[in-house]
Amino acid sequence: MSDDKTKANASPDFTKDPRGLVPAIVQDARTGEVLMLAWQNAEALDATRESGEATFFSRSRQALWHKGATSGHVQRIKAAALDCDSDAVLFQVEPAGPACHTGARSCFHEELEGFGPTHAALHGLVEVERTIAERRASAPEGSYVAKLFGDESKRHKKVGEEATELVVASLHGHREEIIGEAADLFFHALVLLRAHDLGLAEVSAELERRIGAPRRE
Repeated sequence: MSDDKTKANASPDFTKDPRGLVPAIVQDARTGEVLMLAWQNAEALDATRESGEATFFSRSRQALWHKGATSGHVQRIKAAALDCDSDAVLFQVEPAGPACHTGARSCFHEELEGFGPTHAALHGLVEVERTIAERRASAPEGSYVAKLFGDESKRHKKVGEEATELVVASLHGHREEIIGEAADLFFHALVLLRAHDLGLAEVSAELERRIGAPRRE
């Protein structure tokens, strides 16, 4: 193996604990929701890099475990980052199923008394987008989404209507009315985007591109 290849495969310079472990935080790449916390050593990190799927070190079994190897709920790595003190790693993943052994989407579902509930801000939009894509593919009888995909004029008309209704709600100043109309607009905008094979990922990338860009008048 060449020196260049050895360097490319070398583990980062982590600040490990006395057991040679670092905490690995797993986050849904699309919603930003924190899914779980696990542990890695150098071998687990190398296995993750090679397979493209999350592999951790089990402290109870003292062995590597490939997340989802038995359940099928693997976590495909989309991005990874080291924290500022080099003592933790963040994995952004595409989960193939629940992260928690209880069947919950996230391991962090037990609320602590005295604090508000946790909430992934984009999860609802992602789930709606997924449902829209499924309805487009299957076109079940009686589906409102399927009807929208079958009528281009109606798709565009509904976005215009919902935008106007949101403006009216804003002028009324009623909080719940504003939220409801905004939800209607987001839903129909997602349908319109999907009709062009676009979605949240492309819009999010455009918004990120604009951060720091000169303001458009």
